[in-house]
Amino acid sequence: MSRFRVSSRRTPLALTLAAFSTALLGGCATSATAPAAAPAAIAVPVPAVAHPGGETPQWWYRQGAARAAGNGAMAGRAKNVILFLGDGMSLTTVAAARILDGQRRGGPGEENLLSWERFPATAFSKTYNTDSQTPDSAGTMTAITTGVKSHMGAIGVSAGDRHDCADSLGKARLTWLQLADSAGLATGIVSTARLTHATPAATWAHSPDRNWENDTDLPAEAVAAGCTDIARQMVATPYGRGPQVLLGGGRGEFTPVEARDPEYDDKVGQRLDGHDLVAEWKAAHPGGAYVWNREQLRAAQDAPAVLGLFEPDHMQYDHDRDRAAEPSLAELTAEAIRRLSRDPDGFVLMVEGGRIDHANHEGNAFRALDETIALSEAVRTAAEMTSADDTLILVTADHSHTLNFVGYPVRGNPILGKVRGAGEDGGSADYARDLTGLPYTTLSYANGPGHTGASNRQPAGPKRHLHAPSSAEAPEGRPDLIDVDTEAPDYLQEALVPLKSESHGGEDVGIWARGPGSEAVRGTVEQNTIYHFIVQATPRLRARLCAAGTCDAKGVPVELPQPVEFQQER
Repeated sequence: MSRFRVSSRRTPLALTLAAFSTALLGGCATSATAPAAAPAAIAVPVPAVAHPGGETPQWWYRQGAARAAGNGAMAGRAKNVILFLGDGMSLTTVAAARILDGQRRGGPGEENLLSWERFPATAFSKTYNTDSQTPDSAGTMTAITTGVKSHMGAIGVSAGDRHDCADSLGKARLTWLQLADSAGLATGIVSTARLTHATPAATWAHSPDRNWENDTDLPAEAVAAGCTDIARQMVATPYGRGPQVLLGGGRGEFTPVEARDPEYDDKVGQRLDGHDLVAEWKAAHPGGAYVWNREQLRAAQDAPAVLGLFEPDHMQYDHDRDRAAEPSLAELTAEAIRRLSRDPDGFVLMVEGGRIDHANHEGNAFRALDETIALSEAVRTAAEMTSADDTLILVTADHSHTLNFVGYPVRGNPILGKVRGAGEDGGSADYARDLTGLPYTTLSYANGPGHTGASNRQPAGPKRHLHAPSSAEAPEGRPDLIDVDTEAPDYLQEALVPLKSESHGGEDVGIWARGPGSEAVRGTVEQNTIYHFIVQATPRLRARLCAAGTCDAKGVPVELPQPVEFQQER
């Protein structure tokens, strides 16, 4: 029986949808036994436009659809989709984390592979925003979730004025999680950041400014124009049941100032509008469980839905967390898959390793690499819990960072250590030296708080985590690192340009894929193409889009879907 939510006045649409879905799913039933074949390319015409002026939302959507169809994504027969997003996980971060992981296992490190690096399909993603060469997490994740590139700071809306609520109201774009909810699939969102932070927010909310996380963040003119804060949108269910799994940080965004935090006596909620969003979520999910620690999460295994808010702000770094109280990303991933896989119609899930980005911003390679390894364990868990016959898994990043992997260290040199080696002329057991005679580390940042000049927070010389200065002085040469433990968790790698927070990078990031439709993941693609890989490779998502009249004669979703057409009638 069709689970698509359409009214009686749309009966012809429902019948068309059911028939189309049945045909597509019929093909899915034989995919496990049929031999693998090269995906067939489908040509979708895309008009030539002037860049960037001609890049309308419809153009971006069709352009992404054309690239995915041309790569053969329409041949996919995925029942389930899991997207892993390593926030700020540059290719340098991946390479260095791979080595650190291998060295922790007792090897030289270079030969190691992170879990997703064993996936058969790979591609590069171009990450720029419509208004910026070097992007932010909001605009990039909006491209991934909606199929449309947008401005820096955009959450689920097409490009416009970041500060203009009224301008954004007609620019909400349907995300593939909302599409899945409308199509009757189970949905889930997992993050180690606040659930209202840029990446998870862009899966479900619509806001021109990523900073409008709770009502106290909304400008008065935005409220008057009709904008709603991100936290309220995250617990709303306009498309269906809403996410059955919401796991991450950010308790303070969901609770009023009158509510004392259950874990920290000195903290209260942040909302001034009186809305207790935890209570509102419970009302929308009868029998659902709200949890805020690891023990409660385990005790709620039989609940039909779960909201887990494990910190008032972001979750703790994996290195720093209380392992008895706060679950790991791998545990959260396993819990999400276990719950969502109960749905016979399939599920979609987004899992973010959000704190890779934060550690890079803080100039702390140790935690950035450690968080990347934690994400690798989560991906490994997902791969073991699912089948490549019916579950498409994609791993990617939203943007890069300025982490550098340099010098000529000998094979097996500690990746967080100082360079040992004589350069291109041959290896050596001694420290490599710069032109002033001082050793240097393999990893460094182009900018950030690791700048070695004196700041208003720490004296001149090597810096330690956490360091967020507001002023800095020019250094008098480099510090001598001979007696400095650069492998210590709190050591900050040297940075050339002094900044309070290290910046993003603008280069491409990787995409790795496994499962139905993954053969289409190849080449260098615009970031919004990831959305089209997902919807084209998943028959139920394609069927729902085609039932709304967004597909061409070949069944490729090419017309920009309007969210209102996918909302349930109340």
